[in-house]
Amino acid sequence: MYKHTINIRVRYAETDKMGYVYYGNYATYFEVGRVEMLRSLNVSYKELEEQGVLLPVVNLNVDYKKPAFYDDELSLETELVETPSVKIVFNYKLMKNEELLCTAQTTLVFLNKESGRPMKCPQNILDSLKNIT
Repeated sequence: MYKHTINIRVRYAETDKMGYVYYGNYATYFEVGRVEMLRSLNVSYKELEEQGVLLPVVNLNVDYKKPAFYDDELSLETELVETPSVKIVFNYKLMKNEELLCTAQTTLVFLNKESGRPMKCPQNILDSLKNIT
């Protein structure tokens, strides 16, 4: 449906004693990928929150294939494969020089900030996606 790619340079603080990117830091990379994807659609997380819409992660699956190391330049492809409803699902591919390092998927749910209850995807996101397809 829609793909967006960013580059990430691995910082020293993101590595563990073995020199590998610490596994938990991949979730941060995925967050950056989806925030930047939404930004490319003129949708801001900050503005969503100001409008009373929260987007908590309810599921994260990662398949690690090869490690990344300090100072590696990585390419993160974030893909939205279906029209969001009450949930929005992102798929990710993290690459280094055309080599696949990991794949992942996150599922987030649209929540009404006041009630804490699930809600439908805001119309501005749906409209942005219609304009690119």
